[in-house]
Amino acid sequence: MNVAFLGLGQMGSGMANQLIGAGHQVTVWNRDRAKAQPFAEQSAKIAQSPEDAARTGIAMTMLANDDAVEAVVFGEDGILSAGAGVLHISCSTVSVELTKRLAQAHDRAGQRFVSAQVLGRPDVSAAGKLSVLAAGAPSDLDTAQPLFDAIGSGTFRIGEDPVMAVAVKLATNFGISAIIEMLSEQFRIAGVHGVEPAQMADLLIGFDFGNRIIRSYAPMIAEQQFEPAGFPMRLGRKDVGLALAAGEGERLPLAELIAARLDAIIAADGGERDLSALGQPLPE
Repeated sequence: MNVAFLGLGQMGSGMANQLIGAGHQVTVWNRDRAKAQPFAEQSAKIAQSPEDAARTGIAMTMLANDDAVEAVVFGEDGILSAGAGVLHISCSTVSVELTKRLAQAHDRAGQRFVSAQVLGRPDVSAAGKLSVLAAGAPSDLDTAQPLFDAIGSGTFRIGEDPVMAVAVKLATNFGISAIIEMLSEQFRIAGVHGVEPAQMADLLIGFDFGNRIIRSYAPMIAEQQFEPAGFPMRLGRKDVGLALAAGEGERLPLAELIAARLDAIIAADGGERDLSALGQPLPE
């Protein structure tokens, strides 16, 4: 397929390399042209502008933030200037608001728009093992699928509204930050009592802590199955309190936040619902 790739940072360079390796005819563009030159040595063409790149018919973007995407799409010589029929596949992690604007602007210009969010760090991108979260018109997703296959190990079609893919990506990225804080506090609690971080890490990995918790609790939350309680919140609050005490003065902001949340729920309804209801609205 003829495809343009715009944005050759750590993530984008790996993705562009995978497209070239899969045999696609790739045109590249980057604000710093020097980053594009190595791709020309691998048979890729270098576009003079985002508009020039988008004239290939399919433009994939992997850019740093909302401002960068706005400049490439709405700016002078931007993708919108390339004419009707262009399919823009946005892989950048951007805001819901901008995604709505992009969908509307491409539609007005007679162009097509897909959000194809990717999960994975630069090493995963370089290996072609990204997970692709795609949303857009089914026919457009079908068109893009060979490109998704080149950059990723699996594609999850979220729905027809591009905003849906962005919402899932933002939710997962928030989860990553929450998990990092959680892990850090777990290490502190155990570390006070002589457990080495590497030992704690091996233990968590050894009994598949994260996957076991998600497999247990995600269906309960999705289905709102909070009663009868298998593990009531009042007991969860007891355990969080014991963990805070075990920290012996270590700063544990996430644990403190959860304890306060549990206190509010227990004050409202006694805490007899299952712990899986922790994130639900407080009872009135």
